[in-house]
Order: sequence, then structure tokens, then C-alpha cells
Amino acid sequence: MSNENDGVMGGRGPRGLRRFFDSISLMANSPWGNGPKGGGDGDKGDGDRGPRNPWVTPDPADSGRGRKPRGPSALDELLRKGRGSFGGGGSGGDGGFSFGDSARVWKWAVVALVAAWFLFSSFHIVPPEKEGVVTRLGSYSRTVGPGVKFTWPAPIERIRMEDVRAIRTMAIGSPNATDENFVLTRDQSIVDLAYEVRWSIRDPELYIFQLADPDGTLREVAESSMRAAVANFDLVQAIGPGRVEIERQVQQRMQALLDQYRAGVTIQGIAIRQADPPSQVDDAFKEVTAARQERESAINLARAYEQQVLENARGQTAAFDKIYEQYKLAPGVTRKRLYYETMESVLSNTDKTIVEPRGVTPYLPLNEVQRRAIPAPEAAPDAAPKGGQ
Repeated sequence: MSNENDGVMGGRGPRGLRRFFDSISLMANSPWGNGPKGGGDGDKGDGDRGPRNPWVTPDPADSGRGRKPRGPSALDELLRKGRGSFGGGGSGGDGGFSFGDSARVWKWAVVALVAAWFLFSSFHIVPPEKEGVVTRLGSYSRTVGPGVKFTWPAPIERIRMEDVRAIRTMAIGSPNATDENFVLTRDQSIVDLAYEVRWSIRDPELYIFQLADPDGTLREVAESSMRAAVANFDLVQAIGPGRVEIERQVQQRMQALLDQYRAGVTIQGIAIRQADPPSQVDDAFKEVTAARQERESAINLARAYEQQVLENARGQTAAFDKIYEQYKLAPGVTRKRLYYETMESVLSNTDKTIVEPRGVTPYLPLNEVQRRAIPAPEAAPDAAPKGGQ
């Protein structure tokens, strides 16, 4: 019985531990009581031994001495419950642990983890608007379309999804920002440009693996293409009627450069949001613009008067040609007709007196009669008569 709990109590037998705790219980105010009353050896005294030591396993020899056998100590109960929670518990008087059941639980736990790892890293759902790029040990393997796809579990194969239908926007310069994006024009002027680049991914493989920094490359290509296009226009065209042509040229230049780089990107369009002169010369530029508009207005008025005079001259020339054709057919009649028409136009607004060679011939002054026939404006009505008349 001396080795009953050697494995649990670190090599000490229960008798030695009991003697140790009994000696401690002799101290005053000890939590174990006042010790044995009969004196002598701690394991042979008679009478009441005080509260039972919770750290001592009960001795079966005490039952032969007329004492009531004690139950297991609190420490034993604690150890027994711990062994039971791990699936062990031992048999008989053996105090060792049994890991058979716990090993079985760990085996199933490992199997469940492997299954979950295989499930979540091998099956992938690719949305309709995306394509998946599969890499095997870091290198490109294949590109898969929408649907449920299967790959080797990670880290053997990984999949990266890219939206190939979305139209992405990159803003260069900002109308509301303090920093300005200056571009030089053909007439050595400076214009502040803010524009947007609309683009989409055409080939996910090239977009991911061909360029180290796709967004940075797009920005640099857009800036260089815009500067090359604006250099073909002067300032007035760049901020006015030439903006549509600039956008078209920038889109063509960008697409050509990106195709050379094999970027896998399609340029959908360019939109210029702002085209203004620098803020330092904005007021002076407005004055120059107003003066140019006045000049253009004066030029347009002069051209309109020129066209009017030319059309009038052309009309008179056409009328003279028609009269000449009639004159060649009947010269005398045509001369009299021209004379009468000319005199009518000259004397239509004057008082006329007809004098013939034989004397003055009275005539009826129709113009004067008509002038007198026009009623004079009525005078203002007199005041109302007094006295109710």
C-alpha cells in the first residue's frame, strides 16, 4: 500500500504525506484542527483526530483499528474528474491516464479540418461578370469562366477573380483641386486640363502578369498621350472646339501604346472635364477672349454687309441683262419705257407742273387732291356743357 498514489503525488506514499499534514495540524489556529488527542504517533493515536486532511488518501489499515473508512480526498476527486473529461480513468488502483478515446477524437477533428480545407480551397463560384485566373505554385495555369470551378487545394493552386465587364474610371487632374495639371499647347500657351479615362479589362492574364503596376502604367500612358495630342492645337482650340478631336486622338494613342505593352486593357473613352488657362492669368485671358469675340463679331458684320452688296449687284446685273435682251429686239420702245420708268421713280414724290411747247396746260393735281382728302386729326372734345346741356 505504500505505492498506491506514487504516480499522482510525485513519489511520496500516503503514510508519509499524512504524517506531514498531521504535524502541520498540531500548530495553533491550524485549518486542520488541534491534532490527535491521544498523543504518540500520528497514525496510531486513538480518539478524535480532527478534520480529515483533504490531501491524504484514506488508509485501509484504519478500518482494522475500529475506525470508519474515509472516502477519497478532494484532490483525488479532482484528478479523477480530469481523467474522465479526457476519456481516460484507469482501472483498479492504477493512477495513469488512458488516451485511447481522446486520440480517436483528435483523429476525427483532423479529418474534419482536412475536409473543410479541401472544400473551401478547391471549389470556387465565379460570378457571371468575372473571370478567374488560376495560378499553380505561383505561376499562371489557366483562365476559367463563370460557374462552379474546381482547383487543387491551396496553396497548390489559387484563383484570382477579375471583373471583365465593369467600366473603370481613372481621374487625372481635378476641377476642384488646388493642384493644376498644366499642358503645353501648339502656340506655346499653357492650359489646365482635368479629364477622365474610362477603361476595362480585356485579358485578365495579361492584366495581372504582364504589368507590375497596371494602374500606374495607365496613368502615365494617359498623361503622355494627352500632352502629345494637345501639342497639335492652339489654346483657343484646346479650350473650345478642338476638345472632341483631342479626346479622339488621346484614346487612339493610349490604345496603341497599351497594345504594345500587352496590358490586356481596352480604352473605352476619354472625357475632358476642364480646360482652362492657369489661374494666375485667368483675368487677362478673359479680357483677351472678350476682345477676340468682339473682333470676330465685327468681322462677321463686315462679311454680312459684303454679301448683301454683292447679292444686290448681282441682282442689278441680272436685271440689266434682261433689259438688254429686250432692247435688242425693240430699241425705240425700250428707250421710251426706260425713260418713263426713270421719270416716274424720280418725280413720284414731288409736286409736278407740266409745260408743253404751246403753253401751259392746266392739269388736275391728283396728288394735292389726295393730300387734302386725308381728314385732319379731330380736335379734342370740348368740355361738357354747363347746366346739364
